[in-house]
Amino acid sequence: MTERSILITGCSSGIGYDAAHGLKQRGWRVFATCRAEADCERLRGEGLESFRLDYADETSIEEAVAEALRRTGGTLDALYNNGAFACPGAVEDLPRGALREIFETNLFGVHDLTRRVIPVMRAQGHGRIVNCSSVLGLVGIKWRGAYVATKFALEGLTDVLRLELRDTPVKVILLEPGPVTSKIRVNSIPPFERWVDWERSARAEQYRDSLLKRLYESRGPDRFELPPSAVTAKLARALESPRPRPRYYVTTPTYFSGALRRLLPSRALDWVLAKG
Repeated sequence: MTERSILITGCSSGIGYDAAHGLKQRGWRVFATCRAEADCERLRGEGLESFRLDYADETSIEEAVAEALRRTGGTLDALYNNGAFACPGAVEDLPRGALREIFETNLFGVHDLTRRVIPVMRAQGHGRIVNCSSVLGLVGIKWRGAYVATKFALEGLTDVLRLELRDTPVKVILLEPGPVTSKIRVNSIPPFERWVDWERSARAEQYRDSLLKRLYESRGPDRFELPPSAVTAKLARALESPRPRPRYYVTTPTYFSGALRRLLPSRALDWVLAKG
């Protein structure tokens, strides 16, 4: 059997990093991409094939796909769209530029990359596209409006793509992790500081009492938090199962939130989510 190949985004740390190493151990040929060349160099030192891909940079997407295909001779068995970032803040305090920036990475770049690999997969007669959504693609939580918006959009785009590719050999799958150990909190601080003028917000006191403490104070793992390897395990099932499911939940809060969204009327769900 020929070695299976996969391109993974956002591999500098967390979920993408674990997926790259985990799938390599399972026999996959992994192209572990990162936004920064310094991170790619570090991953190459760890034995991974790594090159740059930044969702916000169309040229880097084009070049990354070309590089992966050059290395395989023109094939790609799977794509794992994992890279994303958060910009916390109350919805009323998010300027247009903040939403534009986060959508460029979390949705538009994902879409651009996905469109480039579909023709390859269709021509070779097989392929898997796995998009990493979130429990926040199922329900909304206060202070996370920008990230929630991108994940809700990703869920919808992925669902429609799955329907449209039913008549092709390409399988489209969603992963929906809940709290997973990563650097997303730390990495969300620069966008927050750049875009959100919280001191002039009508909610300044709420920022001080809630969001700022969560952002800047390390409190240890969240309740129900799992390591990135829990996501990698579900990713492996999505990639290797003969009949993959349309979605895979990871962590208890995702199962719980998915059930609540199906069962509760909106007002009751709002009451539960408002409790935090």
